[in-house]
Amino acid sequence: MSGILDDIRVLDFGRYIAGPFCATMLGDMGAEVIRIERVDGSEDRFLGSVAEGGEGGTFMQLARNKKGMTLNPMKPESREIVRRLVKTADVVVANLPGSTLKAMGLDYETLAAIKPDIILAHVSAFGNTGPYAERVGFDLLGQAMSGMMYLSGTEGSPVRSQVPYVDFTTALFTAFGTLAALMDRQKTGKGQIVEGSLLSSALALNNNYLVEESVLGLDRKPHGNRGYHHAPNDVFQTKDGALVTMVVGNPLFKRWADLLGEERWLSDPRYATDLERGNHGEEISARMAQWCAERTTDQAIAEMEAARIPAGPVYSPRQALDDPHVKARELFKYVDYPGLPSPAPLADTPVRLSATPGGIRHRAPTLGEHTDEILGELGFSGEEIATLREARVV
Repeated sequence: MSGILDDIRVLDFGRYIAGPFCATMLGDMGAEVIRIERVDGSEDRFLGSVAEGGEGGTFMQLARNKKGMTLNPMKPESREIVRRLVKTADVVVANLPGSTLKAMGLDYETLAAIKPDIILAHVSAFGNTGPYAERVGFDLLGQAMSGMMYLSGTEGSPVRSQVPYVDFTTALFTAFGTLAALMDRQKTGKGQIVEGSLLSSALALNNNYLVEESVLGLDRKPHGNRGYHHAPNDVFQTKDGALVTMVVGNPLFKRWADLLGEERWLSDPRYATDLERGNHGEEISARMAQWCAERTTDQAIAEMEAARIPAGPVYSPRQALDDPHVKARELFKYVDYPGLPSPAPLADTPVRLSATPGGIRHRAPTLGEHTDEILGELGFSGEEIATLREARVV
């Protein structure tokens, strides 16, 4: 089955997560994506090494469905390669400061002079304008500067998420914007810049608490895993592990109170609304903790499921891989790669289309695997390619 974007070519100059995963999402939907990295391999190729060659799990995930070529865009000899590549492309993805893009000849003005309808998906830490525009940064800065890290953990001890969710969210926002730009180009014939930034994504994710602070000035303090706006909403230890639950709305709270034999709480004004329950969440969590401590995780979840109360186990990574629902839904595709001791479980395209589904078609490329093929398609002779290699342009 052909992909919905199978006539789109994407040049992926991205690094780490936000830029590359934007291109990955386009590739999953059928676009031809060419990953362009340093001659010796970019840093993100080797993060969390799992293969004999040093390639890491993040690379396995983010470079799937891509062709791979090496290029040093800072060398003068590379400009003709970039020019020919851009003339064949629809989208250029890059996550670098604006001044670096310009130095590499990847700024929008330069790209549009080569191909007027090109779309530049530009991801940066702080955006293209403002006092921080030229600063570099990673996911962690977004977590910290949005207020999300402050609200996690306990007072005086902010806690980061080990999962770089700001990076991935920025990638998804930018992929969404790129699709919108492609639709606009179908109508107008014009390209444009799609701008994503880590800070803007993080602020969007934390917007609820920022609105609350601006309007009400509550100056909320962190209190671990317990939620603010309803209860119970927390992590609870069981006899053999831990589970989470979140009770929202009066009908669900009634089912919870009935299950725990706390019907008297239904007429208590301290628990009359979600917000009041959130404000008194400490005592509600204490009661729920007592109930959970008397049961195994499976027993507690079974009773809560029977009462139609949402609950789930706190899994280790191994348990997440082994979950029967995950296996039944085939949420991972096991993909081999040179030097891997066993196939890597890659999370399949997380959104499913009924008529034109995306998916993982092939593994990530080895370093420069398709360089000669791509340069040949662009019209470079074997002798020219050999000269470029000798000069370490590719």
